[in-house]
Amino acid sequence: MNLSSSSSTSSSSSSSTVTTSWFSGIVRGRSDRSSSLKMANSSAGSGAENAGPIKAKNQFRGVLFKYGPKPIQVAFKTGDYKQQVIFIGGLTDGFLATEYLEPLAIALDKEKWSLVQLLLSSSYSGYGTASLRQDAMEIDQLISYLINKENSEGVVLLGHSTGCQDIVHYMGTNAACSRAVRAAILQAPVSDREYRATLPETAAMIDLASTMIAEGRGSELMPREADSSAPITAYRYHSLCAYNGDDDMFSSDLNDDQLKMRLGHMCNTPCQVIFSMADEYVPEYVDKKALVERLSKAMGGAEKVEIEYGNHSLSNRSHEAVEAIIDFVKREGPKGWDDPWS
Repeated sequence: MNLSSSSSTSSSSSSSTVTTSWFSGIVRGRSDRSSSLKMANSSAGSGAENAGPIKAKNQFRGVLFKYGPKPIQVAFKTGDYKQQVIFIGGLTDGFLATEYLEPLAIALDKEKWSLVQLLLSSSYSGYGTASLRQDAMEIDQLISYLINKENSEGVVLLGHSTGCQDIVHYMGTNAACSRAVRAAILQAPVSDREYRATLPETAAMIDLASTMIAEGRGSELMPREADSSAPITAYRYHSLCAYNGDDDMFSSDLNDDQLKMRLGHMCNTPCQVIFSMADEYVPEYVDKKALVERLSKAMGGAEKVEIEYGNHSLSNRSHEAVEAIIDFVKREGPKGWDDPWS
C-alpha cells in the first residue's frame, strides 16, 4: 500500500445504532416515507436487501429522489440506513463521478451507512453560473430532506476537488442542518487558481472579469475562450481564478493566517484531508507534503492522508481511498449521536 496517514489507521468498531433519531421533537413536519416507497421495500423482500448496493460495473442499486424544488435537485442513495455519507463532486461532476464510489458504496453498506450522491445546480456544466453560496444552500436542503423524510441520524460530508470548497463554505454558514454533520472528508482539496494560472489565457481573462465586476456586470457571461467546458459568469471566473476569490481556499501561496481565516472554522468538525501526491491539477512547483501539512494545521489538526502516486480522482488508487475513508467514518462518524443540538 502506498498510503500514509498522520494518525493510526487501525479500524475501530462501529458504535451501536441509536434507535431514536436525535432530531425527534426538534424538527417539525417530519413525515413517513411515501406509501409507494413502503410498498417497494416490502415487495423487494430479503433477497433485494442482501443483494448489495452494486449490481455490476457502473450499475448501482438504490433510490432516486428529489430533495429540492429545482429540476436538477435529484439525489441517489444506496442502502437504507439512518447514517449517510454525502458525496459532493467537483467541477463538471455529477453521478458516478469517481471510480472509488463503487467500492465505497459496498464498504459503507457493510458498516450500515448509506452513500448519497447528489446533483446540484452547479453539477455538470452548471458550475459556471453557480456559486459556493448556492451550493451550500442546496446541500442544506439535502440534509434537511434526509432528516425530515429519512429520519437521518447524522451525515458525513465527502468532497472531491471543488466539492471540498463546498464543504468548507457550507460549514462556515452555521446553517441549522450543518449541526447534523458528524465529520468531513476533503479528497483532493486543490487550488483552481494555481492550476488555471498555468493556462495562457487566464491572466487576461482575470482582468476582464475584474472589470466586468467593477462595472456591475458580474452575473454576465465571459467570452467563450474563458472556459471551453461551460458558460461562466465574470463572478464565477473571478472566484475560481483570481487571488483571494471566494473559491481560493487551498492555494500554496496563501500564508498561514490567510489559510486559517478560510479554514479555521473546520476545527469544530472532525476532518480528514486526503491528498493525492501525483495530483495532475497541482503545479509541479508546489511542495505537496508541505501544503497538506499546512492545510491540516489550518483546520485545527485535521487528519491527513497522503496517497503516493495517486491522481486527482484516485482512479489509480481506489483501494487506498476507500480504506482511508471507511476507517475515518468508523472512528469519527458515530460520535455525538445523542444530542447534536447541545
